[in-house]
Amino acid sequence: MQDPNADTEWNDALRRHGIIPEKKEVEVTEDQIVQLLDATIKEKTGQKDAKDYTLEELGENEDDFDDDDTNSVCYFLFRRQRIAELMERQKKEKYGEIREISAVDYVDQVNNAGEGVWVVLHLYKSGIPLCELIDKHMVQLAKKFPATKFLRSISTTCIPNYPDKNLPTIFIYFEGDMKGQIAGPILFGGMNLTQDDLEWMLSKYGCVKSTLKSDPRGTKIDNKNGFTILSRSSRQKNSESEDDD
Repeated sequence: MQDPNADTEWNDALRRHGIIPEKKEVEVTEDQIVQLLDATIKEKTGQKDAKDYTLEELGENEDDFDDDDTNSVCYFLFRRQRIAELMERQKKEKYGEIREISAVDYVDQVNNAGEGVWVVLHLYKSGIPLCELIDKHMVQLAKKFPATKFLRSISTTCIPNYPDKNLPTIFIYFEGDMKGQIAGPILFGGMNLTQDDLEWMLSKYGCVKSTLKSDPRGTKIDNKNGFTILSRSSRQKNSESEDDD
């Protein structure tokens, strides 16, 4: 028996005369659209999932879809959704640099940072090499994670009588609430600290969405703050072992 929901001239005629009911509208969920689009794009391009494409890449693949292709409807719906997502993300990614603040800026820039905003504040002092190293890394991380607000402040300017032994210090806030702190050279691993090391440490608090799969420091020592550190001697031993291998 012929499918009564099929789009044929015969079925159209039967519907007009009331012999068969009108075609049922099938509800398609967003997940089904994405799955269908993923399968279609992979079939036509042999590449990655639709959600992994940038807007430019989606535009480049537009010619792979026929105007009368059912999948093209899903394609353009998905593309419109991606535009909305990217516009929303663009609103959040508004920082991109490390900003200097003083004590009078603290409430406005940190406590009142806004809904959904992560803040990473570096307390430093000039002349301390590790502070200068962390500042250098944070400049790059601010560019890499523009949705996170990176700030710095001279320690005693921000907090009167703040002890130098606690420098460098990083405070981590989310929506005005402190979520963590890293204080003192030992927790940072000293001058061996790399940009990836710092990114991994920050990612443990959720303030940056790192793509690193594991701790770049290798041999780890657990500490009370919930992340790991690597001593200079441990790092050197690892390096010597790699050379021997």
